[in-house]
Amino acid sequence: MSTQLIIRKATTADIADIRRIAQATWPDAYGNILSPEQLQYMLNWMYSENSLEEQMNKGHQFYMAALESDVFGFASVSAEGDGMFKLNKLYVIPITQKTGAGKALLMETVNYAKENGGNKLILQVNRVNNAKGFYEKHGFVITKEIDLEIGEGFFMNDYIMELGL
Repeated sequence: MSTQLIIRKATTADIADIRRIAQATWPDAYGNILSPEQLQYMLNWMYSENSLEEQMNKGHQFYMAALESDVFGFASVSAEGDGMFKLNKLYVIPITQKTGAGKALLMETVNYAKENGGNKLILQVNRVNNAKGFYEKHGFVITKEIDLEIGEGFFMNDYIMELGL
């Protein structure tokens, strides 16, 4: 019997799993890029229960990746107006990377954007994050470089990347 990857819409009942996955993936994704203090600040800012619930209530569509009952990845996409959608988050537990789960989550967000009238999907990625190559491989191009102050003296040093739909 083979185990099949399942991508499903998330609900507020998935917040604990989203938080668990973020806690497991961020040190791997950003441990060599951000200070431990900035990493913790950003996790608290973006992944507190209240923050995630607020994001969902504002219309951010979250998706979960699972094998049977084992949830190991998530993505989030939101409408930004004028046919533009934003991929806000896409993370899979490090040991499950390169299994196709990230691509499946990305494709689900692309489909969501298209089905809701989107003509482009944008994202922000840290300029030295390895994920930049993943996004380029899937057709995203860099359109801008930003340094965004996020509080407590911390900055996000990102590329804005875009995919035409």
